Amino acid sequence: MSESAPPLSLLVIGAHPDDCEFGAGGLAALWRRSGQRVTFVSLTNGDAGHHQQGGAPLARRRLGETRAVAERWGLEYLVLDLHDGELEPSLANRKAVLELIRRAVPDLILTHRQHDYHPDHRACAQLVLDAAFLAFVPNAYALSQPLARRPVIAYLHDEFQRPYPFQADLVIDTGAVVGDKAEMLHAHASQVYEWLPFAARRSGPVPEGEAERRAWLQTTYLDADERLVQRYRSQLVARYGEAHAAGVRSAEAFEISEYGPPWSAELEEKLALVLTVRP
Repeated sequence: MSESAPPLSLLVIGAHPDDCEFGAGGLAALWRRSGQRVTFVSLTNGDAGHHQQGGAPLARRRLGETRAVAERWGLEYLVLDLHDGELEPSLANRKAVLELIRRAVPDLILTHRQHDYHPDHRACAQLVLDAAFLAFVPNAYALSQPLARRPVIAYLHDEFQRPYPFQADLVIDTGAVVGDKAEMLHAHASQVYEWLPFAARRSGPVPEGEAERRAWLQTTYLDADERLVQRYRSQLVARYGEAHAAGVRSAEAFEISEYGPPWSAELEEKLALVLTVRP
């Protein structure tokens, strides 16, 4: 990519504050380290995501958590003021997502799959898939600038098996930025130390000290990224070679959606700029 070329644009659209970080925090950190553009979007304000706090106070708290992530990693973080648990694939919401996509001019969009336990995740996926094509159509919402080309769409990793299991098409070594991802999650204290342990009925108390919490976060949440290394070892070998893959300790995986353009040699070449950045 020449010096005059625009930066690569990664757009991650989740249903809730923290969805982007859990699914693609590592790739986003690599993207930012190489000087490229990252936009995180939460389609709801997260105002139902807690067992003790809710409504406007929780929404404002979670907005503050997203702003901490945005400021530290120099990314744009947008939160729509829609109620958690009530996201619908409506025309109004489709238009809002379309405008977000046109604004970001993404090379790659990441979002949830359509098959998921949470209704907001399913609605988010439907909205992104419906809006991404129309964002390219000049006469769809003609008063905003259409995209010059359709972005590639990929799904964030999940464990759901029906109607078909996740199929990893893009597996990325995130070992160089595992600390960055941990810090992104650490910023979402209302979730990783409060709501999620309650919802998962985890036994034992969550640590109180900062150092102890970070260590607990690593073993409680980021071990999932470590398991992906073994599951998708062959994809890591294909991308990085046997020697590099043998040393990979953390990974993120994505499935390319057939509702967008296929993965291309051009995008692969651009991605190499992101993946060659090391601390």
